[in-house]
Amino acid sequence: MQIASSIRDTFIHLINDVFPNVTTDMLLYNTLAVSAILTVALIAYFISRVVLKIQIAHLVKRSKNDWDDALLNHGFFRRLTHLVPAVVIFLMTPVLISDDNVILGFLLKSSQLYMMVAALLAIYALLNTVQDVYNDSYLAKRASITGFIQVAKLVFAVIVLLLSISLIVNKSPIIIMSGLTALAAVLLLIFRDTILGFVAGIQIAANRMFNTGDWIQITKFEVDGEILEIGLTNVKVQNWDKTISTLPSYALTTEAVKNWRGMQESGGRRIKRSVYIDIHSIRLCDSDMMTRFSRIRYISEYIERKVKELQSYHKDYSIDESDLLNSRRLTNIGTFRAYLEAYLQKHPDINQSLTLMVRQLPPNELGLPLEIYCFSAKKEWVLYEKIQADIFDHIMAMLPVFDLRAYQRDGYIPGLASALSSHGNKATVDDVSKD
Repeated sequence: MQIASSIRDTFIHLINDVFPNVTTDMLLYNTLAVSAILTVALIAYFISRVVLKIQIAHLVKRSKNDWDDALLNHGFFRRLTHLVPAVVIFLMTPVLISDDNVILGFLLKSSQLYMMVAALLAIYALLNTVQDVYNDSYLAKRASITGFIQVAKLVFAVIVLLLSISLIVNKSPIIIMSGLTALAAVLLLIFRDTILGFVAGIQIAANRMFNTGDWIQITKFEVDGEILEIGLTNVKVQNWDKTISTLPSYALTTEAVKNWRGMQESGGRRIKRSVYIDIHSIRLCDSDMMTRFSRIRYISEYIERKVKELQSYHKDYSIDESDLLNSRRLTNIGTFRAYLEAYLQKHPDINQSLTLMVRQLPPNELGLPLEIYCFSAKKEWVLYEKIQADIFDHIMAMLPVFDLRAYQRDGYIPGLASALSSHGNKATVDDVSKD
């Protein structure tokens, strides 16, 4: 108190040297006092900022840690310097301003509000630093903390808001909170998405359901792409056409979502596609076909083994091989299926440790579906599509070798509509073929 009193007396003497007979209750004195307080606060702010900037930058440059770089990039130290002028104003105001002056209360409340806002911004920078450091760690691949960081920011913001209101109205924060209970129903409606998003964030993190970088598909929202960010209320997904879809966070737990992470973490990406074989092209193999098939490298041993099995069977049951009704023969479709299995087993881009088969599905009006079921060793989209296309290019090209045909529905002729319009209503299919 003695120090404060001596500082005030010195300040008054300095003013009286310039403006004689000035007292503490005069407007001129209060104006000069406020100007002095703000000037000292501003000087203290610039000094602290310059000194802190030089020292902190030097220490951060010498440090090998990443977290201090993140603190500097997010402006944590710069925001802390705003506490210096606020503290100066808070400490100097009672010294130079009399207790019965309204300016005292205004400056004290203003400095306290300044300190709370500066502290809130510093906490935000600290939380952003925690998020960046966490995202750079291996733990980020297991669970995202973006939603929890946003919840923490919201909690601190609500605390600062309550303290600010209580400071302005001179009421206890507890009284203000009790008064807000009457608005609980309204607040629930306002913060509905926030509450649902927070609960969904806990479920997602606890069960490791989704994470940034996961490829998801949500049919309802026409979402098909990679998760960019899982926030408190929204999830950002970059679709494969580079558009950005934003959807509520709780949609990840309430809607049907396909997550392709399992495929990405597995040893391959599934290929499951069928070729429809024209049933009329399926037949028993004659000697000429067997001779041709035996020269195919992938199935030469298979043909040799099957021929011996059939010969043994015919011999055991005394069946003449020329007897078409009672003898057993290979079919071109069965031999082709064996060829495809051998071809896929030798393919360098097919994962041989996962399921691999060539199977027949129930025939329908489109023919006999011959399905390829295997896993590509390369999971990148472009490479995967290339491998799949190469396999089916080869399959379609090999069908004539086994005297098979792929089914193609009749009745559609490219250019028929334009030809009819150019020839008139009397145009026929023959006319179109001539064109």
